[in-house]
Amino acid sequence: MPALYIMIPVAVVIVLVAIYVLFWAVDSGQYDDMEGPAHSILFDDQDPNHKAGVDEASGREVPTPHEKKA
Repeated sequence: MPALYIMIPVAVVIVLVAIYVLFWAVDSGQYDDMEGPAHSILFDDQDPNHKAGVDEASGREVPTPHEKKA
């Protein structure tokens, strides 16, 4: 019985922290675009104008794995 005096307040605190984290995630925009990441996996990043296709240090294009190196 004395353990309940500790476990119940701890459980309430955990629930309140979980609710706070949920509202923080919603307010910070974590759930704004639910379909974009699901669709982006279907497309290749082979576009040379895409940021992932350019080596930031040298400013030149990064060769794709299927291209032959000269």
